[in-house]
Amino acid sequence: MSEHASSRHDPNAYRLARALRRPLTPTEAILWRELRGKRLRGLKFCRQQPVGPYVADFFCADAHLVVELDGDSHVGREEHDARRTAYLEAAGLRAIRFWNTEVYDNLDGVLAAILDACTSPTPERADGRPPPSPL
Repeated sequence: MSEHASSRHDPNAYRLARALRRPLTPTEAILWRELRGKRLRGLKFCRQQPVGPYVADFFCADAHLVVELDGDSHVGREEHDARRTAYLEAAGLRAIRFWNTEVYDNLDGVLAAILDACTSPTPERADGRPPPSPL
């Protein structure tokens, strides 16, 4: 396990996250341009952040929020995506998903939904404890 990995995260998720950080999809690049550098109301987002066995497209630790962008590759993977969301929610994180077309067609609406999710109360973990930092 690398020095940055903890027992909470799959070391393979860290390797995958590093690999995914390099080639941004066009949709990720558009959203990242709006989220990086605390551009959305001072909220800090990371991209391709390991969370347990998964890698979140975007993550705001302060808001316990995972933002996922879904493209054509997610068609037919609804069951997998539902398991992933259930895992994140059981860990006390909120997960919101957007289709790539929403980013292209309604970026302001996507940003408003992300901001709303960041400023609303965070869920509790299934065991009642506060969510751990996935970092």
